[in-house]
Amino acid sequence: MGEFITLKASDGHELAAYESVASGNPQGNLVLIQEIFGVNNHVRKVCDQWAESGYHVIAPALFDRVERGVEVGYDEASFNKGREIRGGLSDEDVILDVKAAADYLGAPGTAGIIGYCFGGFVTWLSSCRLDFAAAAGYYGGRIADYASENPKCPTMLHFGEKDHAIPMTDVDKIRSAHPEVPIHIYPAGHGFCCDERPDFHPESCNLADQRSLDLFREHVKP
Repeated sequence: MGEFITLKASDGHELAAYESVASGNPQGNLVLIQEIFGVNNHVRKVCDQWAESGYHVIAPALFDRVERGVEVGYDEASFNKGREIRGGLSDEDVILDVKAAADYLGAPGTAGIIGYCFGGFVTWLSSCRLDFAAAAGYYGGRIADYASENPKCPTMLHFGEKDHAIPMTDVDKIRSAHPEVPIHIYPAGHGFCCDERPDFHPESCNLADQRSLDLFREHVKP
C-alpha cells in the first residue's frame, strides 16, 4: 500500500521513511514511530492500517543515523541488535529526524504522532519538544525519566499492567507529574499491539487504537 521515500533533516542527514496515504481525502497527517526493530514489516503494516483509517502516515527510519535499512524480527538476537543501535542514537538526533517527518507532512502543529515501544518514548519526547496537534504513545520505556518535561499538545499514553520492562511505579510517576495526561492501563504485557510478539493482546490493542483514533479525530485536521 505504501512506499519508501527519502527525507532530509535540518542538519543535512538523509533518512528513509515509509509513507502510506489514505485513499480519497485524508482526515489528517500522522507521524508513526517505530519499535526498536526498525521500520520492519510490522511497522509498515501498522502504517497501512492507520492509512485505512483515513490518515496520511509517514514512519521515519530513525535507525538510519547508525545503520541503514534495519528491519529485524522479534527473537533475542534481533532484540539485542535493536538495543545496540538504539544506544547509538542521541535524543537530539532523534528529534531532528522526527521533525523532518512532521515538516514533510505540512505546517507545524497540524500532524499527530503515534509510536510504540521505543516509539512510545519518542512520541512523548516529541510531544514535549516539537509542535504536534496530538500524541499517542504505546508502552514507551524511559518516559518516567523525562516526566519533568511537559507536552505541548493533547497527549495520551497506553501501558500494559503486566509489562516486564515498565513497572507500574514508573507509570505512577508519570501520572503524578502529569494528572492532565490520560494514562490507560490494559490487562496485557509489553508490545500488546504487535501481532508478531508473544504479548500480543488484540482486545487491549483494539481499545487503545480506538482511544487514539478518537484523540486524533478531535485534534488532527486536514
